Amino acid sequence: MTDTQGVQDFEGLKALVTGGASGIGRATADLLAARGAQVAVLDLAPSSVDKPLLGYLADVTDDASVRSAVAAAVADLGGLDVLINNAGIGAQGTVEDNDDAQWHRVLDVNVLGMVRTARATLPHLRESAHAAIVNTCSIAATAGLPQRALYSASKGAVLSLTLAMAADHVREGIRVNCVNPGTVDTPWVGRLLDAAPDPDAERAALEARQPTGRLVSAAEVAGAIAYLASPLSGATTGTALAVDGGMQGLRLRPVGQ
Repeated sequence: MTDTQGVQDFEGLKALVTGGASGIGRATADLLAARGAQVAVLDLAPSSVDKPLLGYLADVTDDASVRSAVAAAVADLGGLDVLINNAGIGAQGTVEDNDDAQWHRVLDVNVLGMVRTARATLPHLRESAHAAIVNTCSIAATAGLPQRALYSASKGAVLSLTLAMAADHVREGIRVNCVNPGTVDTPWVGRLLDAAPDPDAERAALEARQPTGRLVSAAEVAGAIAYLASPLSGATTGTALAVDGGMQGLRLRPVGQ
């Protein structure tokens, strides 16, 4: 399979994407496959995954589930070169609004879920000549966003984890990077908008928060993930790549000034 640009930088490589049945994960899995990779998806709903992708049931909060799915995927792929640690969940509120159970739940999925998957895949990645891990982080790791205390804490941990993993595994030939998306037009964001008192006003506020004036697309995040995972980026490790429409670094004047 080829994409519209004819880029085949993943030809012969085997990739695994967690949370790959929808949103950013699905866009990434499809792009990697289009650029030549054999791709396995680990997800709670793998039945929605179509060929050429391979789907496997996995719960990233359950170590046995992750290890079993990784083992099956690697056996079917015939090895592993790329891990996309993408599975995650959101949360809203200040530090007062989420109880301990919700804190434990979000950290278990967003942080420990990546730990479990990396732990299960590292023995296989060490055998690859082009090993790469890309973690899905967030603008919330580097900018203070209102009503996102728990989510921000989890993604801040992902950013630090990425840097630590990059240092730990660089001499094993395994590159580790992360992407920091802004607000992405995904099913999860769609559900948040639907639940808002005024969905149109809420969408307009989210769009205005980004200098480009629009939400980030899942395909744009997938493109950044593919860049970091590609063998063409062999000198890039320990990097957080912002895909946020300029939200982190730009300070524009209000329109009309």
